[in-house]
Amino acid sequence: MRSFFLMMSVVTFISCKTATEKGIVLTKATKEFVWQGANIYFLLTDRFKNADPSNDIQFNRKDDAAKLRGFNGGDFKGITEKIKEGYFTKLGINALWITPVVEQIHAGTDEGTGKSYGYHGYWTKDWTAIDPNFGTKEDLKELVETAHEKGIRILLDAVINHTGPVTDEDPIWPKSWVRTAPQCTYSNYEHTVTCTLVKNLPDIKTESNENVVLPPQLVSKWKAEGRYEQEVKELDVFFARTGHPRAPRFYIMKWLTDYITEYGIDGYRVDTVKHTEEFVWQEFRVECDYAFEEFKKNNPEKVLDQNGFYLVGEVYNYGVSSGKAFDFGDKKVNYYDSAFNSLLNFEIKWDAKNSDVTTVFNKYDTILNSDLKGYGILNYLSSHDDGQPFDMTRKKPFKTAEMLLLTPGTSQVYYGDESARELMVEGALGDANLRSLMNWSRINEDVTTKLILAHWQKIGQFRANHPAVGAGKQQVIPTENGVIFSRVRNEDKVIIGLELEKGEKVIKVAPFFENNETLRDAYTQQVLLVKDGKVTLNSPVNIVLLEKAVLSH
Repeated sequence: MRSFFLMMSVVTFISCKTATEKGIVLTKATKEFVWQGANIYFLLTDRFKNADPSNDIQFNRKDDAAKLRGFNGGDFKGITEKIKEGYFTKLGINALWITPVVEQIHAGTDEGTGKSYGYHGYWTKDWTAIDPNFGTKEDLKELVETAHEKGIRILLDAVINHTGPVTDEDPIWPKSWVRTAPQCTYSNYEHTVTCTLVKNLPDIKTESNENVVLPPQLVSKWKAEGRYEQEVKELDVFFARTGHPRAPRFYIMKWLTDYITEYGIDGYRVDTVKHTEEFVWQEFRVECDYAFEEFKKNNPEKVLDQNGFYLVGEVYNYGVSSGKAFDFGDKKVNYYDSAFNSLLNFEIKWDAKNSDVTTVFNKYDTILNSDLKGYGILNYLSSHDDGQPFDMTRKKPFKTAEMLLLTPGTSQVYYGDESARELMVEGALGDANLRSLMNWSRINEDVTTKLILAHWQKIGQFRANHPAVGAGKQQVIPTENGVIFSRVRNEDKVIIGLELEKGEKVIKVAPFFENNETLRDAYTQQVLLVKDGKVTLNSPVNIVLLEKAVLSH
């Protein structure tokens, strides 16, 4: 392992110099952004970076939580700081997914794993307010605008299914809004949807079409904050425009789509999708699309491209092999049509662990170009609530990068995947293990971590520069050792080699590239000339990322 790290260091240093001397640049003029091939970075705001200690304690929250179950200070300013530094750009990230930003319950509660607070963002108290532990409205606005300046899209996290838990400081919402029983058994459709996910997590009555009034605690809060009249006025306009009944789900849809029109976010990752009726998401799609078009119409100078609003859903345990249909046992539901662009793919971590590279890549290429053509999947190998990630002990960070970033579909890098952030923390219970603080000190100081990060950066930038990697059509190129394949999307063409012999490599590139074309290996930055339909390169690594290059003038 040590020799491998040393060889990577030598390649990085020498080949960069060679590429510069020869005046080689990557052709980027026609680079296209497509969500099906995006490289999304998912982070918990509270755990990423603390740039403003002044907002660390809000609402008299105490430092009495169980291990990794309280607020730790991460904020919008910390994310913005890393955007400005170019951290995400160097990693090849072109979209950020941020956990919910809305105001959380003020107190803590014990779910059986020790006292917890809403540091994660999924315990809503007020959908219309930003939790001050994360920052201010101005901070969020700066984050979005700074990301857009760098060509990075922003996804927020939408929760419609439930409020936060009930505490002495956080009273339950009215019975017209929520149910507190029965608790879900997950045995069929009804017992997954019309129930509470866990004990003390009130379930929004998303099926209801009955008109309801605002919760009294929300009215009191808004009046105390001096914005009651404005909020009511906006609700009146919304319901007059849409004609929707004043049912619980439509209030929440209005509040969530306000973040689109006010901040210009590019998409939502939607939480607990299968625990809510499918028609809710079709309705949500309509309101999101309307809000996004309103933002673009009112802010033409801020429009990044012609892509529509992006909705990716968390249908827990959905896998790409299911195509469009998720099976509850007694009922199959299609969450794609008229609702989601993409669904989180819970299957890839098993595929990556149990199948060879060729089998995985061919499987995903086939499904995405047939059953799911026109739609997408969001692949991940670790996440905030999946206790069985691909590499819990972080022993395979290089393999993780290759399987995640080079498998067809959209990729989701979970914060710290690129730096082997620990997923097992002494003293932590359950999903708290998955949510340790970002390991900035190791990135800055540890040689091995720097080499892991460099590996992720090389592949990530290659992916970001070539939508064909995630959203192209694949063709396997026969070889005597390793795996070589092409990916093509319109005019974008790449050839990728994995598990190759170290040292000299002869790679067939015809008919994708013609004789005398100049190519570049994006991993080592070696410049190559196509001869007899092949290129020859020598490198001490087993990966090749070939792209077309042109001589600079």
